[in-house]
Amino acid sequence: MATSLLSPCLGLPPKLKNLSLNSTTCSTSTFSSLSFSSSLSHSIFNKGCLSMRTTQRSIHNFSIVCESTPKKKADSAEKRTRQAEKRRIYNKARKSEVKTRMKKVLEALDDLKKKPEAQFEEVLPIEKLIAEAYSVIDKAIKVGTLHRNTGARRKSRLARRKKAVEIHHGWYTPAPAAATAS
Repeated sequence: MATSLLSPCLGLPPKLKNLSLNSTTCSTSTFSSLSFSSSLSHSIFNKGCLSMRTTQRSIHNFSIVCESTPKKKADSAEKRTRQAEKRRIYNKARKSEVKTRMKKVLEALDDLKKKPEAQFEEVLPIEKLIAEAYSVIDKAIKVGTLHRNTGARRKSRLARRKKAVEIHHGWYTPAPAAATAS
């Protein structure tokens, strides 16, 4: 049985246009022995450029499927490394911005706490800084740079520090803790 293929595969080299396969014996499920014509180089199969498989359509008709693959696929580990480096730089910038905003708020609160004659109106610009810091923290959580618990802890730290300054100057008095019935 001789089968002749006229390059049905896309992208095959010109030397494969007249590919013929000869089978010496044939069983009902697959070819047991295949011999290639002398015009075909066996190195193409050894390099992984071309792979062949048989499929059975009916009891007596077989078809040969040629698959052409690129010489070298992109290594997925290298791609992952490139992606990780890109994300590391992006996340580093986000974390740096969060730290900078927090540092500005904490420094402003410390300065206000050290002022002996501070007025309540001086808290308003600090509240704007706190709102900006909250916004940056929330965006970092949204894109996955910070874990939500970390973001909540940092926002809580800013709120506690602001409340401590307000208590220090007497602008806020905490409600007495209710006695629990034991």
